[in-house]
Amino acid sequence: MNLMGLFRSPQNELEKGGKEAEEQGILNSCPRCGVRMPITDLQENLNVCSACGYHFRIGPRERVFFVCDEGSFEELEGDLMSHDLLDFPGYDQKLRNAKLASREKEGVLCGTARIEGEPCALFCMDPNFMMGSMGTVVGEKITRLFEYAAENRLPVVGFTVSGGARMQEGILSLMQMAKTSAALKRHSDAGLFYLTVLTDPTTGGVTASFAMDGDVIMAEPGATIGFAGARVIEQTIRKKLPQGFQTAEFLLEHGFVDLIVPRSEQRQAIAYLLRLHGPGANQQAAGDREEASL
Repeated sequence: MNLMGLFRSPQNELEKGGKEAEEQGILNSCPRCGVRMPITDLQENLNVCSACGYHFRIGPRERVFFVCDEGSFEELEGDLMSHDLLDFPGYDQKLRNAKLASREKEGVLCGTARIEGEPCALFCMDPNFMMGSMGTVVGEKITRLFEYAAENRLPVVGFTVSGGARMQEGILSLMQMAKTSAALKRHSDAGLFYLTVLTDPTTGGVTASFAMDGDVIMAEPGATIGFAGARVIEQTIRKKLPQGFQTAEFLLEHGFVDLIVPRSEQRQAIAYLLRLHGPGANQQAAGDREEASL
């Protein structure tokens, strides 16, 4: 029996000794175009594919890092955590797994920050924590953030990513839609600005509440945005949906989204909108009106 080569050292490009692994490190493949790129290069490009512009999902602290001024973010309500309120089978284990996968205590990160010097309250939902599903604690943290922002006269910037309401918490999860919307309305009644940034995916009860209530609605390129899933809609209405239905680009064309901004330009775009709608802008507008009346 010829055993030559049976015990040779592996030369796979991702194994020790592989040329590409040695020169470039661990690779990641773009799910849209298939191009393989080193993870380090992908991270340097804000987790956006340099070949086709596909926006990979990222965690909340990564967003804070590239959007906010260095050292300006201060977390609020960081100790709030979900519990198995309804004795739902397996929920405790899912929560433990989510904490390990995301390295966060809950599905949303809230706090205050500055973006190009502009102060704001900020929340970023976490796709790695049960796909950013909205449970009682997610709703409570966002509600408290809007209340804090109203009290301290701050605009709110919210990055949404969610599969919808958290089924393990039943009706208690659905109640967060009304609670967050009520807090948002009080913030709006105080004359304060709210900007939403919809990322992939933003669906379900989050879309039907605070995600689509922004004064300006921004989206990332290619993000899936909707309430029910496309297959559910097709089965209900018994019609084929248009190509690209529920993408950010489709919603922009039909007036549900105000603008689409790639990740590399979001910091500048958000800062511009904060300056445009901030207290200083209101005072300037009032001064211009007074001057015009003289």
